[in-house]
Amino acid sequence: MSEIKLDLIDSQTILCGITHGSTADSAVAALSAEPETIAELDAALARYINPVPHGSRFQTFNQRSTIDPEPWDAGIVIIDLAARLVAVESIYSQPGPRGQVEYHDGTHAPDIFVLYRLPDDWRFVSSIDEYRAIRTSRAMKRVASPPFDARPILFGRPLMEFIALATIELQQAPASEKLQSALANYSDLDLANSEPTAEQEANRRLIWNQIAEIHSRWLTTRREDLRNASPREILFAAQDHISFDLHTRELQWSLQGEGPPCLSKDSFAYRYAGFGTHEWVVYYDLIRELISIAVHSEMTKPSASEELIAQLAQQAVTWLEEPQAEYGGSIPSIILENERKRLPLALHPRDMIVDEDCPMCQMMADESAMGGGPGFWHLDGSHMDDDFVFSPFSTREEWETHRREWEEFSRAFDRRWESRQHLLADTEC
Repeated sequence: MSEIKLDLIDSQTILCGITHGSTADSAVAALSAEPETIAELDAALARYINPVPHGSRFQTFNQRSTIDPEPWDAGIVIIDLAARLVAVESIYSQPGPRGQVEYHDGTHAPDIFVLYRLPDDWRFVSSIDEYRAIRTSRAMKRVASPPFDARPILFGRPLMEFIALATIELQQAPASEKLQSALANYSDLDLANSEPTAEQEANRRLIWNQIAEIHSRWLTTRREDLRNASPREILFAAQDHISFDLHTRELQWSLQGEGPPCLSKDSFAYRYAGFGTHEWVVYYDLIRELISIAVHSEMTKPSASEELIAQLAQQAVTWLEEPQAEYGGSIPSIILENERKRLPLALHPRDMIVDEDCPMCQMMADESAMGGGPGFWHLDGSHMDDDFVFSPFSTREEWETHRREWEEFSRAFDRRWESRQHLLADTEC
């Protein structure tokens, strides 16, 4: 008993057919690509099953006006994309919102298992009756809150306006004279060639704190054009899901020796993509660059706000499209594009050699060149300011818990180190 009935529903179509239970399991796993239509689900299946040549894996399914609730052989599975709802009545398997499926190349399964995890808004039920009871309300709730792409706000004029106006206000604040003096007496050239003087360090810290304060306000201010959410909340809404999905793509690439299929630019998941860790890090660096430019700009009078906004917009485009040394010469916009397509950042064998005298680096490069699997690199945000707003934690509670645990670990390490030093000193005596 290995076949099941599979009902597929999107906002326009209902398809029903008989298929192997493993195909239904893979279809559930393919929901990790956030398909919104049956066609997108079929494309996402290529992550786990080699695509059918010149056709759809569901081409033998029948189109219906309502679901077919009668089970077949091992049972029935309903995947409702419009309601983000899965119903399973099957003795073949019990797929859930996270798990693993075996990859199939079209002729056999090469013993490669691929992890998956669905976004948190998917719900699984164990009966057709429960599915029918909640399906309509879930679908209507999604219709009432359609998706939107926050990038035109987070990367567009609203960001430039906020930075320009915040900088102008800063220059006109009561403490402006102190800031102006710091800007006038601060020299990157001096700091590049020698240790900073106490005055230079104080000026640097004053300027940096002002930049960080503007940055923090932008991230934490709720906005109507973001549906009353803050930029930070938007940036973290899907970060865990996207990071895990990229992780599974890396594992699959390593096992199969080739990159798994990316999201199409026409797909729902690409057009309304959330923000992953790479975009969070790049966005931090971009904002710091723009605020620094604004703080040092001479166009800080209210009458020059439009000129400053235009300057910042142009600088943003330039910075995103040019290679950046802090990313190993990679172009930020390409880093963002790859993450949005769920394409891991693969390393060439030569890129794995960070030290020519490192035998381990050379070995990894040699293994990769000989087909041992690619390496991958990531942006982790380790250079960000040590403050909750700029931390990788979505809530302050998580951040505070992490800080307590780190402080406890540091104290324990210091105690062990001190005890070891005393023991060594006693031994020498």
